[in-house]
Amino acid sequence: MASTSRRIESDGEDEPQEEELERFDDFTLASSWERFISDIEAVCRQWMANGPKNLLKKGAVHLSPSKNLYKVKSELKYAMKSYCMEYHFETDSDGRIADWDCSLHDLQLCFGVKDFLVIAPQSASGVILDAPESSKLLSSVAIALSNCSSMWPAFVPVHDPSRKSYIGIQSMGTIFTRRFEADHISSQVPVKLMHLEGLFELFVSKFAYSTMDFSAHFFQVHFTMKLTYKTISHDDDDATRGADAEFVESGGSPKGDTHTRTQWDDDCPWSEWYSAEDPVRGIELVTIWTDKMVESSSEMAELENASPHEAQKWMLSPNISSTVDGPRTNNVGFASQLSLLVDALDMSFEAQFMEDFVSVEKPGMDNLKSSMVVPPPSVVDRLLKELFQDGVKLSGFRKSEHKNSRFIKGAPLESLFAQFCLSSLWFGNCNIRAIASFWIEFVREVRWCWEESQPLPRMPGSGSIDLSTCLINQKLQMLAICIEKKQQLNEEYHDCIGSEDDHSVSMENDQVVDVSWKTPDPGEHSDKKCNSPSTPTSVTNSVNGGPTYDTKPDDFTPSSDSKSSNYMRRGSAGVVGPMMLLKSHQSLHAPFTQEAPLMTEDMHEERLQAVDAFSDSSSFSAQLEKEILYSDMSAFKAANPEAVFEDFIRWHSPGDWEIDDPLKSEPSSGFASVDSKNDWPPRGRLSQRMSEHGNLWRKIWNDAPALPTSEQKPLLDPNREGEKILHYLETIRPHQLLEQMVCTSFMAAADTLNQTSFGGLKQMQTKIDQLYLTAASMLKPLQANLLSAGSEAIEDLRRLSVIFGHVEKLLTIAASLHRKFLQAPSMSEAIFTSYQEFYSKRMGTVSVEENGDMEFSMKLQVRNHERPIVSSMFTPPTVNQSWRKVLSMGNLLNGHEPIVREIIFSKRDRVSGNHYASHTPRGYNKEIETYRMYICGTSNDLRVALSVASCD
Repeated sequence: MASTSRRIESDGEDEPQEEELERFDDFTLASSWERFISDIEAVCRQWMANGPKNLLKKGAVHLSPSKNLYKVKSELKYAMKSYCMEYHFETDSDGRIADWDCSLHDLQLCFGVKDFLVIAPQSASGVILDAPESSKLLSSVAIALSNCSSMWPAFVPVHDPSRKSYIGIQSMGTIFTRRFEADHISSQVPVKLMHLEGLFELFVSKFAYSTMDFSAHFFQVHFTMKLTYKTISHDDDDATRGADAEFVESGGSPKGDTHTRTQWDDDCPWSEWYSAEDPVRGIELVTIWTDKMVESSSEMAELENASPHEAQKWMLSPNISSTVDGPRTNNVGFASQLSLLVDALDMSFEAQFMEDFVSVEKPGMDNLKSSMVVPPPSVVDRLLKELFQDGVKLSGFRKSEHKNSRFIKGAPLESLFAQFCLSSLWFGNCNIRAIASFWIEFVREVRWCWEESQPLPRMPGSGSIDLSTCLINQKLQMLAICIEKKQQLNEEYHDCIGSEDDHSVSMENDQVVDVSWKTPDPGEHSDKKCNSPSTPTSVTNSVNGGPTYDTKPDDFTPSSDSKSSNYMRRGSAGVVGPMMLLKSHQSLHAPFTQEAPLMTEDMHEERLQAVDAFSDSSSFSAQLEKEILYSDMSAFKAANPEAVFEDFIRWHSPGDWEIDDPLKSEPSSGFASVDSKNDWPPRGRLSQRMSEHGNLWRKIWNDAPALPTSEQKPLLDPNREGEKILHYLETIRPHQLLEQMVCTSFMAAADTLNQTSFGGLKQMQTKIDQLYLTAASMLKPLQANLLSAGSEAIEDLRRLSVIFGHVEKLLTIAASLHRKFLQAPSMSEAIFTSYQEFYSKRMGTVSVEENGDMEFSMKLQVRNHERPIVSSMFTPPTVNQSWRKVLSMGNLLNGHEPIVREIIFSKRDRVSGNHYASHTPRGYNKEIETYRMYICGTSNDLRVALSVASCD
């Protein structure tokens, strides 16, 4: 037992020693690091096996702005950490990439690689701060790629994310290995590295002996440089001006140019209503010095003083806003305000009268009062003063309209109602309450013009009513004519003196009138009474021998009652050539007649409804013109006291007088017959239409008294018609007003934009043409009074506002480009064409699968003859613009230093016969890029990326 216990105790004491001796490492089991390498290798082999085409099918993500760069990724884990490995590849199989391709990825530009891997931790920073970890991670990828026989370069992001630092490695076969390193200095850049000479020496120091005097030796270094210039933006300009303003307010005196800066669109047609932000915020100019051999730092010093005009290539990139504006964006323009007007139209069905929207006592309007603000009376007074400015006359109503503008039933751009509509767009943010209050004050001002017999501004006071416009514009046009006639009546009332007989004799002696005229030209002569009818145009000594008014007394055949007839003749405009009356041997006199009464569209509809009761279609036109016929017959009887109905037909409607002997007619005269003293009485008869029993014309003839126009009731009573028009304006239904306002506003806004000068951009003109046709189609329900509350047409109008906004934005861009490239129209056309294609995709007119956040970017090569034009856009900076800047980079363009300077240094060596070739196979002779340095710097920071090839 004792021995046993001792043996147990002995065993217990020797157990730790036996365990220590028996423990060993089993290298047949893979470690976690080896498994990590194996996982990387498996993913890489799978990507290599799939190839670019299959990777695209499996969901590779496109990387903008490159056209053919894609990436795939895979998640990996090692030591309780997660990593993401991304493979970036291009779809084309070309070898070397271009140095200054604007679509290159950052790593492609820095190191000159094409396809590459990036492995980074899945963390907030996405970089590795621990140096051993980054080295181990990079080694893992290098071993995996070596096992795959892959020559993909691999990169690991390190340090702080703002430094954009990387380390990388690439196996170049069995001979060489290339290592990469990139870092960034964001402050306190050494002065020497701000100049080309110091940067050249920095590159040389990577392969030359450190004790060598670089300035005294020559090196074969390849050099290429890219300089980027940018025009001064309006924001920078405003900032300097703001600083000057603060200085002046504090009691100082401004230095330099302190006048108020004019807006870029001051001469654009829309500037009367709003000021648009310049969509072309500036231009970037890239000048490129192509591959050049440099041997010393002194050459670099000379290059720093070289002019950008010596660069081999110029590329221009416009900075254009890429935002797709909706109808409710903060950008002020016609489109956003038109959308608000459509909302007001939608709400207009809630009340019967415009006063209801501004009434305090109207129930149900409390929500409108709280949410919709009406501007103060001072704003209303200012707008009305501008609208009703004295002396505003219109010569050509349709002068500035588009060819398709007639398809929209609105009001001409310069008319009073169109200007009211455009003013309403910015009045109180175009809410229904503001529009109602503005309309009420507008109608009051119109009534004042009527009551005071003051001309209605922006409306023609004569001519015919344009029925192609909206009804309110027709009413205002007719009211302007009524005011003009009313004013004439007031002025002529006290001047109408003299006997009608003297006037008749005077007219007979002085007038020679072409008988082809029934209604006289306005303004030629006037009767002595207030109606003042006009005389026809006279024709004297007609070369065709046609009938004329003869002024000789011998033209009248004496008769026993000639004196009494002459005494009773009133309102004669002159003798109608040789035409004689049928029942007396006297000349036929043409009377002064009243002008046909003017009618608006609704008046025409009323008259058409009034004659619907007459079933005799032959009397339709006579019924429609009954009042005019009545007036003309009365005037004809007064001018020809012994005339009969047939005489009136021969003068008024020659086609209803059939001649017995056609050989005696002269068609060239325009009349049914030509009478003479020797051929009397005239031969002929009434047509069948005029001969029928109960003919309306004959009935009117029998009822018409012999009254000259001076004693007749006016066909157009200006007082009565004026009051009817004002009643219509004061009692118009809100939705009827808003419907016409919407049509007119779209039309007037489009006509305003149509006046923009944008050069010969055919694409822009096509867009404008399409806008008019689209607007005319979508506004048809409003023009036909088919709109109702909750109608689908409201949504169509909102879509029309969006379309209008797209065209408006493109137009502002076209106008801005035209002004900036006035001397180079081909450049503006190329830029606009490219932007239109980009913008069409963004606004959904073309179905594409692209990133919605994509920014517009293009590079336009500047030809040699265009360089002075582009250079002139970089105006020398003023003191205000450059007082904060220190020019330190050289290569100035009109006083502007480059905002970015990018340089690529490279050194190439042949591996045969130098220290790189110590382990190379016999006969191997190839030139490789042993050193490459990419440098990107501004006046405040510097970034350097170095790649070195070595023989391992």
